[in-house]
Amino acid sequence: MTNLNDRKAAIVGCGFVGAASAFALMESGLFSEMVLIDSNKDKAEGEALDISHGLPFAKPMKIYAGEYKDLADAEIIVVTAGANQKPGETRLDLVKKNISIFRSVIPQITEYNKNAILLIVANPVDILTYAAVKISGLPENRVFGSGTVLDTARLKYLLGQHLDVDSRSVHTFIIGEHGDSEFPAWSCTNVSGVPLSRFCDMRGHHNHEKAMEELAESVKNSAYKIIEKKGATYYGIAMSVRRICEAIIRDEKSILPVSGMQNGEYGISGVALSTPVIVGKNGIECHVPLQLSNDEMAKLQESADTLQNVTADLF
Repeated sequence: MTNLNDRKAAIVGCGFVGAASAFALMESGLFSEMVLIDSNKDKAEGEALDISHGLPFAKPMKIYAGEYKDLADAEIIVVTAGANQKPGETRLDLVKKNISIFRSVIPQITEYNKNAILLIVANPVDILTYAAVKISGLPENRVFGSGTVLDTARLKYLLGQHLDVDSRSVHTFIIGEHGDSEFPAWSCTNVSGVPLSRFCDMRGHHNHEKAMEELAESVKNSAYKIIEKKGATYYGIAMSVRRICEAIIRDEKSILPVSGMQNGEYGISGVALSTPVIVGKNGIECHVPLQLSNDEMAKLQESADTLQNVTADLF
């Protein structure tokens, strides 16, 4: 068995998201080696060269285009390979195209490395995380998706704007599917320990329900809006990839809403979706149980049902 190098990352798929993620990871200083893999080798080589030329302004690092055999000692493998979401297309519309790609890509990864953490970023991320678990046969705690980490960041940003407060002081989660059935866990939301409704009153916002509905819709539609305006989203998700990798490499035990397999949590099993978990060097260490309202529990079950209806036809 090849020993893993905890200073080595791999990116499989060098489209917008893969390239932006590679750039974000280079900037992070977390790794000393990074291999880029793409079905279009020239694309991978071009991205590796472009990023490498900025290394005199960053920390020493080896960045290169490679083959699947170069994944053998990578600690984290970020999988962004997949077709892009087109304007007017939902994440679930992508599913059949990208499952087919995963049936090709995942076995090539596990042929050379069965011990890395697989971070799935391609969409629809929950379905593809489920697919990666089933196809790879790897432990479920070591195969998970970027989930609603970015959606949660979007909500924190928008709440920070709404309340005129630092978004890092906002504590909340978007949970469920990374997609149309996602929702905020409002009952657990606070600003530095102050319940959200009380903080809103303090800042002169009193029409809570309407404002929260609008914010939740803004988060849900963020990707569609960005895709409509510029064709793709990649900076926000790249920073999310960096954040998740930091939690793993530094064994931070950070609580993040990544997409992982559910085994009875919230009464849900046999599906991958996002709920808060502790993330460290072994991937998902344990689930963090939120005290959800009855309405939120029902929404989470609906989200799980939406995803299970898709996976039932595929596996």
